[in-house]
Amino acid sequence: MTHLNSSTERPQVILASASPSRRRLLDSVGVMHQVMVSGVDEELDEYATLSPSELVLALAIIKAHTVAKTFRESSPSDAGAIVIGCDSTFEFEGKSLGKPETRENAIARCKEMRGKSGILHTGHCIIDTRQEIEISDLASTTVHFTDMSDEEIFSYVETGEPLQVAGGFTLDGLSAPFIYAIEGEPSNVIGLSLPLVRKAFASLGYQWFDFSSPKAKASL
Repeated sequence: MTHLNSSTERPQVILASASPSRRRLLDSVGVMHQVMVSGVDEELDEYATLSPSELVLALAIIKAHTVAKTFRESSPSDAGAIVIGCDSTFEFEGKSLGKPETRENAIARCKEMRGKSGILHTGHCIIDTRQEIEISDLASTTVHFTDMSDEEIFSYVETGEPLQVAGGFTLDGLSAPFIYAIEGEPSNVIGLSLPLVRKAFASLGYQWFDFSSPKAKASL
């Protein structure tokens, strides 16, 4: 494994996602990064026949390739970039549940899921533009919900939090008290599997702390 030193120009990490939760995850572990949103249309008819796990992997790949192409066309740097594309969905009783987007959908979904379980799938595509290497993988975590009361559901939906998140819930937000157990990687439920990304970095020949902030390194 190659450890980058001061004489080696480090590729920048680019998160190909507008998700605040994914950005907070990378920030929380000290990974310096930039955000470049792909603008990919996730509602095309061609995606309708895909299973939930196939869907998120396909969208992650498309997002990563779109941003990698933009980076190659716009950046004069020889250091290149490591582009991280992600997409998440919640599989519940065989259906793919994305963002509720409306109050009515969020209420109906909470009522349907309370006391039950589902699987949060996140597709990942990581492209090293300097080495021209691509790694794609899927992380899946089972989420178990408590039996929320109608009043709790209405109060939660009124916060607005569930409207724009996959599945209509968050592990790191206001719905956390209503998730009593998970099976799998916690960060994956938030939107990006940190263990999967670390493994991908290692496969590309980097060490995890090659990309951490000086503050994070100093605390080791």
